[in-house]
Amino acid sequence: MTAAGDVIRLGTRRSALAQAQSGHVAKALEAVSGRRVELVPITSEGDTNRASLSEIGGQGVFATALRDALRRGECDILVHSLKDLPTQVPDGLVIAAIPARADARDVAVTRDGTPLHELKAGSAIGTGSPRRIAQVHVRNPRVHTADLRGNVDSRLQRVASGELDAVILAAAGLSRLDGDPLGELKAEPLGLAEWPTAPGQGALAVETTTDAPPELLAALALLDDEATRIAVTAERAVLEGLDSGCQAPMAAHAELVDGDLRVRAVVYAPHDGWRIGIDVTEPLHPDSVKAMVPGEEYIHPNGSGNGADSADGADPIRASRAIGLSVAHRLLERGAADLLPRP
Repeated sequence: MTAAGDVIRLGTRRSALAQAQSGHVAKALEAVSGRRVELVPITSEGDTNRASLSEIGGQGVFATALRDALRRGECDILVHSLKDLPTQVPDGLVIAAIPARADARDVAVTRDGTPLHELKAGSAIGTGSPRRIAQVHVRNPRVHTADLRGNVDSRLQRVASGELDAVILAAAGLSRLDGDPLGELKAEPLGLAEWPTAPGQGALAVETTTDAPPELLAALALLDDEATRIAVTAERAVLEGLDSGCQAPMAAHAELVDGDLRVRAVVYAPHDGWRIGIDVTEPLHPDSVKAMVPGEEYIHPNGSGNGADSADGADPIRASRAIGLSVAHRLLERGAADLLPRP
């Protein structure tokens, strides 16, 4: 493990996107720690195996090799896309920082800007995500989906070449890449009210060992954004409570508004457009947490939930987790289990 004054080694996947977002964290960490941060590229199974994620173990395949390298002492910290992490953090590791979240929305990328719901019958939409597949069929039942893997550039090229009519990508990923990854292509932002995204989408997780040097943990704590951590904790608790794994066809998005936590969660049937959703607003205690920028695209709340009373008086992170678990419980009560694959 690194000592004070030494270089901090940041383990990252080898993709351009992973290294770009790790570079953002590295610069921020250098600024608060006064130490140089160097990237340590690590190859994961998810980077080399071109099979569908659902066939090779879901998003956790991106984290395993990185975490193994961290345990072996080959790096001091890791940067993950939070949506790629399983909800259970392994013993001996800790998510030491979650910086402020970027845009949590998905975008539909096309050649000419035609909205997703207006694409003609038979159009091919690229995505390998069960959640996005289900949402595409809700938005436009006339199109079909094609499994999609590879880096952002290769996905965009399949649209530019005419092989696909559109791809669904995370807005945050496009914004973190250098230059203009879209070129002549057009991106349609998909509003969170009708198209909520994966738990943790748009957020990064900085992970290290629980026995990391105190000065490193202190520096990482300066990168942590409390409002983001509260929101994503609730989102990931919904996934945890549903107990169906990272590849479940579900979405959860939370935000702080005037000291209250708003959570919208939806579980989708894979292909027939059926879905079960909940939109609740619960108070957080203590109420001193600054709110994130409100999301204008949310639908009006349909009433506060009644299952998170145990959150009263708790610290905001524990409270947000309790709210997320309550949302999952209520989804299951409404029949969500019938739509979910079992792990």
